[in-house]
Amino acid sequence: MGQTIVEKIAQAHMAEGPKRPLRTGDIISVRPRHVMTHDNTSAVMKKFKTIAAGRIHDPRQPVFALDHDIQNTDASNLLKYSNIEAFARAHGVDFYPAGTGIGHQIMVEKGYVVPGSFVVASDSHSNMYGALGAIGTPVVRTDAAAIWATGETWWQIPRTVQVVLTGKLAPGVTGKDVIITLCGLYNKEEALNAAVEFTGPGVASLSMDARLTISNMSTEWGALVGWFPVDAVTLAYLKSRREKLSTAGIERIREDDLRAWAASPPLPDADAAYAARITLDLSELTPHISGPDTVWKMTSLAEMEKRRVAIQKAYLVSCVNSRVEDLAEAARVLSGKKVAPQVKFYLAAASAEVQAEAERRGIWNTLLQSGAVALSPGCGPCIGLGTGLLEAGEVGISATNRNFKGRMGSRDALCYLASPAVVAASAVAGYISGPVEWQRREVTRRTEVIASAAAPAREKVEILPGFPRELRGRLVFLPQDNLNTDGIYGKEYTYKDDVPMEQMAQVVMHNYDPEFAARTRATDIVVSGFNFGTGSSREQAVTALRAKGITMVIAGSFSQTYLRNAFNSGYPCVECPELVLRLKEQFAQPIAGGQKTLIPEDEIVIDFASGTIHWRGAQFQFAALGSVAQSLVVVGGVENLIRRRLGLT
Repeated sequence: MGQTIVEKIAQAHMAEGPKRPLRTGDIISVRPRHVMTHDNTSAVMKKFKTIAAGRIHDPRQPVFALDHDIQNTDASNLLKYSNIEAFARAHGVDFYPAGTGIGHQIMVEKGYVVPGSFVVASDSHSNMYGALGAIGTPVVRTDAAAIWATGETWWQIPRTVQVVLTGKLAPGVTGKDVIITLCGLYNKEEALNAAVEFTGPGVASLSMDARLTISNMSTEWGALVGWFPVDAVTLAYLKSRREKLSTAGIERIREDDLRAWAASPPLPDADAAYAARITLDLSELTPHISGPDTVWKMTSLAEMEKRRVAIQKAYLVSCVNSRVEDLAEAARVLSGKKVAPQVKFYLAAASAEVQAEAERRGIWNTLLQSGAVALSPGCGPCIGLGTGLLEAGEVGISATNRNFKGRMGSRDALCYLASPAVVAASAVAGYISGPVEWQRREVTRRTEVIASAAAPAREKVEILPGFPRELRGRLVFLPQDNLNTDGIYGKEYTYKDDVPMEQMAQVVMHNYDPEFAARTRATDIVVSGFNFGTGSSREQAVTALRAKGITMVIAGSFSQTYLRNAFNSGYPCVECPELVLRLKEQFAQPIAGGQKTLIPEDEIVIDFASGTIHWRGAQFQFAALGSVAQSLVVVGGVENLIRRRLGLT
């Protein structure tokens, strides 16, 4: 069986892992080409100092870009920015000050992302790097500190969903409409925690800006990677970046690189194994709107225009839709027109370079003459910071990537997402509208599940000293899918730093089942449904289960953030969808009756050497934990592992 592109790129960057071709579920140590941090660099600095690493392993690996809270001129924020810059200077790290642009745009603009590379950032929209044929994926702050200290972090190979694009977009339909349609049409978690590989003849018709938009917002679709193949469009973009960078004396992209990528671009194997395949005919698409308050709901522009939904604010900002092509689309709509008097239209380029190019072409002036309010290149309103936030009772339409309730201001406001042209037309009309009239058209769902809940291949792994060969415990079944971190550890305790472990043990799972703590005991093993630990990234959702003495968690699948927090704190978790499906079948009646926690008084045995779970005489396979995952558990988490590797303990 061949490898997917994600497996191949991860294999090329692997520092430690199986002595065989990588496959879905493997946990490996990787050495990313780069790691980007933004305003959260200060938090990573604190982690780095806690580890006591002293120096950055490879100063060429990190990139610092200040972009989130750049409108904040309070002394405390300016001091934070100053400290980040001083740290970068002291360690020889590339630093981009506030106003240079959004970190993700800087990464692609400045040549840090190239085909076949593995690039991470402590920000969820790292998926954007996939537009250039790279793996771009997020890490948490502890991981970023680990990379600073050792050059490496751990990663689990996700399953891959192939998205085959056919046809060609009609004039007026954009890359934003592609990803809005995918989020709205396939809204049953088809891409959740997966790598999405875009392919097919329709790819060639998409511009680089369109691909960057689609890869970026694949995050909202639930994906961990949004990868595009390297073709003539990619190479033309990289050539233009090389010319621009060479003028500035920067040689991150060389002529030899361009020739190599043209001759042998990174590609999946022909017999690669995919979890599912989705086919989307681009010619069927019309402009669509996401929301309000979720990307899982979409409505055609034709239908929205009939509703005449009044707006008070419009936004052309953020890393998903503020490049030159996006600004040009909006300018064509706004040329010779004025923003409606009751509407505020906020504008920010993805980078200073983008703004300069828009100014040179006259695009920027057209936008300003229409009445747009210009902000510095950065994130701002998209993350709910600075000028122009939505107030209670207001409705906004935005070319950003997220419209979660309260994301861009008040929780009592509504936010819709659309393409730059639709945002601009709406700003002029005063209600959600497009620049031209469209007829409503249905998009056909075409999906094929290739492998569903298939058991991993059986294999033996070496057990490290200190790691158990097996665990035994009483099975505790929590059948709910999408059991979120608020259910595991409530928000009323999350921001209290002095909650003792004894109290954590008493309140664990309280929002899910108030009886959980009283009914469970130390050495129990929890088995839960799919996407366990979704929601907020609170680390206490791991700590609280450990405080209760729950030995480990088995789930159909995990939120990747929860999984990272678990292994980063040395807490073992394994995915075994086959077992979860069997339990749901076995206990269907109690589940239907609303029971939250099922304790059948059965023993469950986990054999780590063979990757096998034993329950009621049956065996269930899971992806065996190799040396990387075992090491994290043995030493008690990633910070201890780093200290050991650096000889600090």
